Amino acid sequence: MVEAQSWTTRRGSNPRLESPQDQVLDMPVTPTAEIRQQQYSNGGITSLVSPNVLTALIIASWYCSNIGVLLLNKYLLSFYGYRYPIFLTMLHMLSCATYSLVAIKWLEVVPFQQIHSRKQFFNILALSAIFCFSVVCGNTSLRYLPVSFNQAIGATTPFFTAIFAFVITCKKETAEVYLALVPVVLGIVLASNSEPLFHLFGFLMALGSTAGRALKSVVQGLLLSSDAEKLHSMNLLLYMAPMAAMILLPFTLYIEGNVAAVTVEKAKGDGFMVFLLIGNATVAYLVNLTNFLVTKHTSALTLQVLGNAKAAVAAVVSVLIFRNPVNIMGITGFAVTVMGVVLYSEAKKRSKVTAH
Repeated sequence: MVEAQSWTTRRGSNPRLESPQDQVLDMPVTPTAEIRQQQYSNGGITSLVSPNVLTALIIASWYCSNIGVLLLNKYLLSFYGYRYPIFLTMLHMLSCATYSLVAIKWLEVVPFQQIHSRKQFFNILALSAIFCFSVVCGNTSLRYLPVSFNQAIGATTPFFTAIFAFVITCKKETAEVYLALVPVVLGIVLASNSEPLFHLFGFLMALGSTAGRALKSVVQGLLLSSDAEKLHSMNLLLYMAPMAAMILLPFTLYIEGNVAAVTVEKAKGDGFMVFLLIGNATVAYLVNLTNFLVTKHTSALTLQVLGNAKAAVAAVVSVLIFRNPVNIMGITGFAVTVMGVVLYSEAKKRSKVTAH
């Protein structure tokens, strides 16, 4: 009598039918079009490139925008003959306001934040006034000074920050931090004494821009310190830029005359000027956007380190492009200032660790 063969004992049988568990296949559910679209939008460009490549691209964009806006400002104000630094700054502010509105309201780069009180509004207005002063002074200085010397002066920002922090908030730093500021000042003294294209008014404007930048950082930490008043940097720019444009409007009309009509008249016969102004205003916004992206994808410390190196890179690039004369003493002074800034950053970092 032949014993009947079961699915288990029969050779050559389909192994998937050996047990009830093997007969059940767990098939993934096909995602709907809405889910696929959401996954794609959440991934964005990060789904196409690796995080390291993306970070490198963002840092490269940060350098290009920061150095690009300096070179474009210099070219427009000194070489192209567009001698309206206040109106140019107002165009920058209008550009930042427009692009910020698009980035926040439509592209939703960051969540939109509203102003909650009159006090917060006036605090932002005060920051806008300081911001205007700093940017106008910086653009005006580029009419008279080479970019390399302008960046050497700008590297002294930590010196002014320490002064304003002590005067306004009575904040005292460690002795190591104050000692690190000595080469910052010494370097700029050396560079100033040996600068072949030194211009006193341009030098004072560059100092005013640097001091204004430092004052803004101190005042911003003081006025928008509470959790209720803190704003994301992109939202702060959204509010500050139109306020700054309104502040600059009467000054450009009084000092520079009917510059809008002059610009339109020049643009009719020179299309390249339109390209330069639009490109310059766009790059001015990209400076702020890439600042945010670098901080988001790396850290605030990385942004500070990049800023220390940016001055030197911008100086070298400007010398190669504009061929302004330099000498050994000027290069030495710039190097001493940058070294002092690096020492200052390290001393601040150690003081924070010790305090904690």
